[in-house]
Amino acid sequence: MELALIESVLSIAIRAGTSVLFATLGGIMTERSGVLNLGIEGMMLLSALAGFAGAFYSGSLLVGVFAGMIVGGLVAAVHAFWCVTLSANQVASGLALVIFSTGLADFIGQNIGPEGTTLVGLAGPKLQRFAVPGLSSLPIVGESFFHQDALTYLLYLLVPLIWYYLFKTRPGIHLRAIGENPRAADSLGVSVTRLRYVYTIVGGVLIGLGGAHLSLAYTPGWSVDITSGRGWIAIAMVIFSLWNPLRAVIGALLFGGVTAIQFRMQAAGTSIPTFFLSMAPYIATIVALLFISGRRSLYRHNGVPSALGTVYHRE
Repeated sequence: MELALIESVLSIAIRAGTSVLFATLGGIMTERSGVLNLGIEGMMLLSALAGFAGAFYSGSLLVGVFAGMIVGGLVAAVHAFWCVTLSANQVASGLALVIFSTGLADFIGQNIGPEGTTLVGLAGPKLQRFAVPGLSSLPIVGESFFHQDALTYLLYLLVPLIWYYLFKTRPGIHLRAIGENPRAADSLGVSVTRLRYVYTIVGGVLIGLGGAHLSLAYTPGWSVDITSGRGWIAIAMVIFSLWNPLRAVIGALLFGGVTAIQFRMQAAGTSIPTFFLSMAPYIATIVALLFISGRRSLYRHNGVPSALGTVYHRE
């Protein structure tokens, strides 16, 4: 019985943390280039809408996933244009994206359903979970890790690949260089402007995958509050991870694990009020973030990119 409970909690934790981890990876790629992205919540929301609408009208999950990725990349391109080309305040740009995207997603979602009605409450294609032969039979981790949907399996590959790219390849060194010292990188022939555009858009595509996972796998369907603050959680997870993809996994599992536990407690009929349980994952994230923020030595050695949020003008 206890083993089954552990497997259930771990399985839910992975499903709940998948969309957050995609968005966190997107934030890491963007911010490693020196561009601050506070618009993740809005980007996830529009991508979730695009993912569901694309799959609903085409009948193809693949179309839905690509729609989410494309919308995430397009919104990120707007952010890059404001911040890199127009030298706008990156905090203001990110917050403006959240406000604009939330309103736009609500308006579109209420008017593009069948015969101009709302998409809310409609059922569309869903990414089904499937077991990996052999691996799914492993004790504890088998059912939890290897009975998931396709996007979760994709994440298993992306995390180590992004880590390797960042820390073990020459393009990854260039990426980190433009986020640490863009002037020095520019003096060595690295195009700061071009790479900041590239990695902001790549980050947006990853964030779009997180949004698509929400509306096609985790909570299939569409509602204006489908993200439920997960974009803000992803921003916190970027800091918690110290801009390292491998550490981001720990943060996503923390968020997903607390989410899974509060679901189990609600199902068990606990006397704790439901709204307190719903707050638990967010409170846990804040506590973890405060813990990391207090360890300043981590920031000095492995932390925030030195040029994050600063505008670079070539002389």
